[in-house]
Amino acid sequence: MVVGGGLAGISAAVALQESGVPVTLVESRPWLGGATHSFARGDLRVDNGQHVFLRCCTAYQGLLRRLRAEHLVDVQDRFDVPVLRPGTEPGRLRRSNLPSPLHLLPALARYAPLPVADRARAVRAAAALRRLDPDDPDLDGVAAGTWLAGRGQRAWARQALWGLFLTSALNAEVDDAALGLSAMVCRRALFGRPDAADIGVPLVPLDELHGGPALRRIAEMGGTVRLKAKVEAVTTDPKVVVDGVPMAADAVVMAVPHEAAARLLPAQALPDPLRWDELDASPIVNVHVVYDRKVLHGPAFGGARVPRHAPFAAAVGSPVQWVFDRTAVSGLRSGQYLAVSLSAADRWIDMPAAELRARFLPELRRLLPAARDAGVREVFVTRERRATFRQRPGSAAARPGAATRAPGLFLAGAWTDTGWPDTMEGAVRSGLTAARLVRRHLEGVRDR
Repeated sequence: MVVGGGLAGISAAVALQESGVPVTLVESRPWLGGATHSFARGDLRVDNGQHVFLRCCTAYQGLLRRLRAEHLVDVQDRFDVPVLRPGTEPGRLRRSNLPSPLHLLPALARYAPLPVADRARAVRAAAALRRLDPDDPDLDGVAAGTWLAGRGQRAWARQALWGLFLTSALNAEVDDAALGLSAMVCRRALFGRPDAADIGVPLVPLDELHGGPALRRIAEMGGTVRLKAKVEAVTTDPKVVVDGVPMAADAVVMAVPHEAAARLLPAQALPDPLRWDELDASPIVNVHVVYDRKVLHGPAFGGARVPRHAPFAAAVGSPVQWVFDRTAVSGLRSGQYLAVSLSAADRWIDMPAAELRARFLPELRRLLPAARDAGVREVFVTRERRATFRQRPGSAAARPGAATRAPGLFLAGAWTDTGWPDTMEGAVRSGLTAARLVRRHLEGVRDR
């Protein structure tokens, strides 16, 4: 049995069914997809938050293939990000055809938001970062910002360069992020294969990319999905109490947030000492703006050499971090729908929608010249208070492995010790690991 229908639970269920292990997946909500879901707002289909992936996210792309949904995403031919800055020409980060790790060097050399001296210091810091071993436990106790500052990266460089990658990847400000995970992200995405950082985006709402295909695929393979089913307890038998009824299982994968796993699992299954509460949670806020015309496209960038149609752009020197064109995905027929994605959003999470509107509409006008004369049809806000665990120094030591102390009970979720940040890729990898351990457990039971 798999408890939890997010990407971790879906991955575990599909992998087990493919290997001939019958699965019942139990989810308390009326949909699959977990933190990646959509809802209707008038004529729009709105995702709860903007989700992207990189070409190096191989497990996630493997799940899409298993769900027969790989055609519902688009991956850049080449890493290419317009970088907006108020009052100046946009910058651009675009990889070259050089081999790794030189493929991003020309873009960094021309990166206008940084002074020339800071660009040179950034190259030296990148070389030092590339030499770090992300698996070194000592790195978990160090903040990325502290380490970067010690390599000549001033506050502006940490925000305008390193923050573009690390804040969105770790849902943490650079100065607060764990160095080990930061090194892992940079080594995988920036210093690995030249195409590793190419960005992929959904072409459809998230419920059509994950939840719907997962329901169909699990059913096709003979599995069972129970939605709106509340799990009340788990025993070491193992049994899962669902809506008051105990259900026996040969093995159980708990693919739920760490708070729920700590509450539902029997005490004898939990590690000692239990440190999951140290993972805490970090929020993400999205500010959605519907304009009466296009404001994020080639001419909006002041003639800078950027893609004629940019589905997204980063921003520096502004509270805006990333802005995404959601027009086609949402079903909007005229105008343009933008979503401003704000990671590490502690300062924004409790701010009323009216105040967020008053703050971010002027910021978009500062960043996008075409927005200054555009009419605003609608502004609304979505909030994920517990979007990820807080990926700060010390968090790696609090992440548990997939096995518990009780035979037949396993953990999955991006918060477990996957070696990856709390991302869609991490969630999928955790589900695959749990499925592998379940198969090994069942083989051991049969051999007794």
